[in-house]
Amino acid sequence: MKTATIPSVRVEPEFRAEVESVLGEGETLTEFVEASVRASVERRRVQAEFIARGLESRDEARRTGQYVDADVVVAGLQRKLDTARARMSKTSK
Repeated sequence: MKTATIPSVRVEPEFRAEVESVLGEGETLTEFVEASVRASVERRRVQAEFIARGLESRDEARRTGQYVDADVVVAGLQRKLDTARARMSKTSK
């Protein structure tokens, strides 16, 4: 399969210097740009899937009339957080 290029981007010299200052050892600017673009694409894909699931859930709740009270959800999340914190404090001792 042939490869394709991503258009070059013009930036201020100061910004290019800033980007170059954070490159890993042996990492090229091209590798950094490719990794950054890939990460952005993945983040947007995950975000779009999250929104789609939320909209489906909303539609299902409207269709069935079955909703979960926000206080119940928050309490469940708080229990999970408390459990994780307790586990973390045991492992750090």
